[in-house]
Amino acid sequence: MWAAPDDALVAGLAAGDADAAVALVRRFQRRVFGLALTIVGDPVAAEDVAQETFTRAWRHAAAYDSRRASVTTWLLTIARNLSIDAVRLKRPDPMNPAGLAALSLFDPAADPAEAAADEDDRQRLRRALARLPEQQRRALVLAAIGGRTAKEIGETEGVPLGTAKTRIRAAMMKLRADLQDAGAEERGAHEERGAHEDRDAGEDRGAQEDRGAGEGGTGAGTGR
Repeated sequence: MWAAPDDALVAGLAAGDADAAVALVRRFQRRVFGLALTIVGDPVAAEDVAQETFTRAWRHAAAYDSRRASVTTWLLTIARNLSIDAVRLKRPDPMNPAGLAALSLFDPAADPAEAAADEDDRQRLRRALARLPEQQRRALVLAAIGGRTAKEIGETEGVPLGTAKTRIRAAMMKLRADLQDAGAEERGAHEERGAHEDRDAGEDRGAQEDRGAGEGGTGAGTGR
């Protein structure tokens, strides 16, 4: 049972096989808990999300279709959605940038190449969020992740509605500008590396041509 394919374990789960249920949980509990912890930022809440993920998987195991998604994608998507719900329902504490990045950009169905690109995006987003003033970062997180309106944020923060709107708008503008600047710098660095590579390749070709010409001249002299 422990070496059974993932979809076989889900089939066993649907059939009420206790061994299959235990094997499925042990195989995926670390990844499910890790994703939940990244998003909710609290181990206790993450444990609750992980438990609910496997409970929901048990309830819907009979409807699982391996042609639509792998078991990993299926489970992590359930965990991601439950984590988002948990973040929206909990008290409005500031959320760390890593959680926002994971929530905004994580795609459990991404292939390795896409996942690597997403990780670069997450790193840029973390750095950009960290550079925002605390009040603006808090307002943006409450709006983007907590799903709260500007009025609700104003009441939570104890500031007028206009102030809450200004903080959200300013945070979005700074974040967008910061990410655009970071993207421009990366493109410039990539173009510079490409120019260096082209120049080096051109020098190599020139050296080869010079050596070829020298060898041809030597041959001609020998023929005379």
